[in-house]
Amino acid sequence: MAQQSFPRTIEWIGGIDGFVRLIDQTRLPTELTYRDCHTVEDVWEAIRALRIRGAPAIGIAAAMGVLVGMHQHLGESQVHFVERFRTSAAHLRTSRPTAVNLFWALERMERCLDGAVRGDFSGERLLSRLLAEAQAIAEEDRRVCQAIGDHGAHLIRDGCGVLTHCNAGSLATTDYGTALAILYRAAEQGKRFQVYADETRPLLQGARLTTWELQQRGLDVTLICDNMAAQVMKEGRVQVAVVGADRIAANGDTANKIGTYGVAVLARAHGIPFYVAAPRSTFDMSLSNGSKIPIEQRDAREITHGFGKQTVPDGVKVYNPAFDVTPADLIEGLITEVGIIAPVKENTIRQAMAKERRC
Repeated sequence: MAQQSFPRTIEWIGGIDGFVRLIDQTRLPTELTYRDCHTVEDVWEAIRALRIRGAPAIGIAAAMGVLVGMHQHLGESQVHFVERFRTSAAHLRTSRPTAVNLFWALERMERCLDGAVRGDFSGERLLSRLLAEAQAIAEEDRRVCQAIGDHGAHLIRDGCGVLTHCNAGSLATTDYGTALAILYRAAEQGKRFQVYADETRPLLQGARLTTWELQQRGLDVTLICDNMAAQVMKEGRVQVAVVGADRIAANGDTANKIGTYGVAVLARAHGIPFYVAAPRSTFDMSLSNGSKIPIEQRDAREITHGFGKQTVPDGVKVYNPAFDVTPADLIEGLITEVGIIAPVKENTIRQAMAKERRC
């Protein structure tokens, strides 16, 4: 896939005594601002406040975040060093409950730690090894996103309309994205198509982020309110829907940003194929189905006082789940770095999980 000029969503700056730099996505689309995180608490707050968001990017932030400030403890004993590391990892796990990549990345970093401390302990060598592991996670994500784009680009036909929900692009990963990687790859192949981006209430990730990055990359995008999707489909403007995911159960039930389930139902009603694009790290094979996926509940003020302006009378009760779960039978296929999983069933998913990755 050809290289694109696009701001780095997240990166590690410096050596073992460095820090995490990320785009503050709460400031987009009017300001492209970077936020430097020098403590674990800074990273926790960035994840919780959605300054960094998207399942793969959250995982990378956690992998790098657990290392921030650890150089200050190089003079401590091995026991104390490891204890501080695990305390930081446990704290980062509390930032957001639904995106499984967060937990996957921290578990991978802890396995790296366990392997490193079995030999002679050297704090600097250990930190260098852990930093290399975090950077490897980021680099693997870049290659995985490219592979997802390669496997899914043929689904985008020249002249078609594509609907997407929330943001599953460069801002949700290290590069290219998951759902949007498919669009970027199709555009690089010379295809012309129209993208319809749901605004994605209540925090408008589609309006603020997806339209911004599609515009930055030169794709033709039209913003619609969430409640316009049915009409746009009825008018024949959409031929395929592609979204990302935050966690996928063993049977293919998929958690994604609230409103995704409604898009899938509408797509089925209008005979439009609905695809989910995600890396294998987003699959949680320990959960038999989507009813077991933990759903994050967000602050009511995100709805009652969206972007600082009160729009709801005082005292009104609010229900604000951040995600919903789309049943597997509404999903045409799961687009991964090893190919498209279809039909979406547990046996086909397990076969894909066992494949060797070549990216």
